[in-house]
Amino acid sequence: MNKLLVFSLLLLFSSVVWSGYLESDQDVLIPQEWAHVDRVGPTEELELTFALKQQNVHLLEEKLRLVSDPDSVQYGKHLSLEEVASLVRPSDLTEKVVHRWLQSHGITNCLTVRTQDFLQCTMTAETAERLLPGSRFHRYMRDGHYLVRSSAPYSVPNDVHHHLDFVGGLHRLPPKGLDLSKKQKSKAGFHLGVTPSILRTRYNLTSADVGSVQNNSQAVAQFLEQYYHPADLAEFMAMFGGGFQHRSEVDRVVGTQGGGKAGIEASLDVEYIMSTGANISTWVFTNPGRHESQEPFLQWMILLSNMTGLPWVHTISYGDDEDSLSAAYMTRINTEFMKAGVRGISLLFASGDSGAGCRHLGKENTFRPSFPASSPYVTTVGGTSFKNPYKVTYEVTDSISGGGFSNIFKMPDYQTTAVNSYLKTVALPPKSYFNTSGRAYPDMAALSDNYWVVSNRVPVPLVSGTSASTPVVGGMLSLINDQRFMKGLPALGFLNPRLYKLNGKALFDVTEGCHYGCLDEQVQGQGFCAAPSWDPVTGWGTPNYPALLAVLLSD
Repeated sequence: MNKLLVFSLLLLFSSVVWSGYLESDQDVLIPQEWAHVDRVGPTEELELTFALKQQNVHLLEEKLRLVSDPDSVQYGKHLSLEEVASLVRPSDLTEKVVHRWLQSHGITNCLTVRTQDFLQCTMTAETAERLLPGSRFHRYMRDGHYLVRSSAPYSVPNDVHHHLDFVGGLHRLPPKGLDLSKKQKSKAGFHLGVTPSILRTRYNLTSADVGSVQNNSQAVAQFLEQYYHPADLAEFMAMFGGGFQHRSEVDRVVGTQGGGKAGIEASLDVEYIMSTGANISTWVFTNPGRHESQEPFLQWMILLSNMTGLPWVHTISYGDDEDSLSAAYMTRINTEFMKAGVRGISLLFASGDSGAGCRHLGKENTFRPSFPASSPYVTTVGGTSFKNPYKVTYEVTDSISGGGFSNIFKMPDYQTTAVNSYLKTVALPPKSYFNTSGRAYPDMAALSDNYWVVSNRVPVPLVSGTSASTPVVGGMLSLINDQRFMKGLPALGFLNPRLYKLNGKALFDVTEGCHYGCLDEQVQGQGFCAAPSWDPVTGWGTPNYPALLAVLLSD
C-alpha cells in the first residue's frame, strides 16, 4: 500500500480516536437576525471560558436540600464561598490535565476563580481553532452589536474530554430582547397603570415596610446590552416614590455600564426592585463583555463564583429556549445555582413572556420550555393582570406568563405533590405537548401588566412582562430578609423547598385565565390554565406581604 496513503489513514484514525465532541447537542445554527460580517482573522484575540469538571456535585445538592428545608436541623446553616470551593473544586488530576493541554498550545494567559472550576483564557483565533478541532470563528452583527462565535461544533482530545463540562465563547448567542411596551388598549376611560403605590396597595405593604439593616442588599443583572441611567432612576423615584422611604441611587455597579440609550428592561428592573425592596442597598450587575467572544450570562455566573460578599437576592429577567442549549451547559449552570443557594443567596428568574411556548417539529408541535426558568434550583416568577385593569382588584393570569414543564430536568421532590395534584384535577393539553415528569414552573407570580417606567428621562406607560413581576417579588423577599436579620435569623436562601411546604399559605391564589400555547388544531393557541393551588402559569400565586412575612419569620 502507498506509504502516503497509510500515513493519511493513520492520521485520520488517530484524529477520530483523539477527539471527542463536547456539547454535541448544542444548537450551532446562527439565527437569521445575526448578519454574517466576516471570518475572524487568525491573529485576533479571543477569550474562551473552560468549565472544569467539579467534584462532589451530589454532596452539594444534598447540602442545598438540607440548608433550604425548614424541617432540617441544618436549615439556614449556609456555607461560605471558601467552604463551597473546598467541596466542589476540580481534582488535582483535572487541573493538571487541562493546564497541560492548554500549555501545549502555548496558552498561558489564563485567570481562574476562587472555586477553581472555571478558567478564562486569552488566545488568538488561530490557536483556538487548533485547540478545538472543528471550530470556525466568524463575526456576526445584530442591531449594531458585534459578536464572535463558531459556526461549527468543536471537539477536544479524549483525555481532556472527561475533565471539561463545556467551553464558553463558541456558541450561545444572546436571545433577542422582547418589546416590553404594549400598545394602548382601546377601552374607554383613562388607565393609570401599575406604579409602586399600586403594588404596595395590592400586596399590602405599608409605608413602614422599608429596609433598615446595614448588612442587607439586593441586585439585578443585565446581559443584553441593557443599561440603566441614574437620572432615570432619580426621576422615577421623584415621580412615584412618595409615601415611603426609598433610595434614589444604586450603591454599586459591577461591570461596565454602556453608553447610549437606557434600555426599558434595565430601567424596569432597577426601578421596581428599589421601590418594592425600598431603602435597601442595591447593586446592578451589567456585562457588555470585554471581548466579543464572551457569553454575558456565563460571565455573570462566574462572578458569583469569585465574589465573597454578594447581595442576598438577585433577580434576573433573562432566558432562552431549552432546546437551543446543550444539556451539559444547562446541567453545569444548575450546579452554579446550587453553589449560590448553599451560600444563602436567593436567585429569582422571570418565567418568560411566551406562555407555554411552541416548538414546530415537522407536522407535530410541542410546548417550548425556557431555561433558566426551568431550573430546579431557582425560584421562577410568572405574571398576572388585574381582573379590572382600571382598579386594584384580584388578579388573573397574564396570557404571556411563561410556564410549563422542563424536557431536561426531572421534577424535584419539593414540588411533586403540588404538581401531581394539578395534573390529576384539571383539563390538560394533549400529553404529547409536554413532559409530565419534568421540573414544573413558575413557582409564584406577581403583576406583570401595564407598568409605568422612566427611561431616557421619559415616563413610559404600558410596559409589561415577567421582567416586571420578578424584581417586585425580589424586593419583597429582600424586605423579609431585612426583618430576619433584625431577629438574628439567616437569609432566606433558596426559597422553593419552604415555599412548597406553605401549600399556598400567605399567597393570593390565582385561579382564572390561561396562557398562550401553540396555534394549531390541537390546542388552538392555548397552553395551560390557572387553577386552585399551584398551576404552571402563576405557580402558587402572588404575595400577600404581611402574611408572607409572618410565615417566613417563624423560624
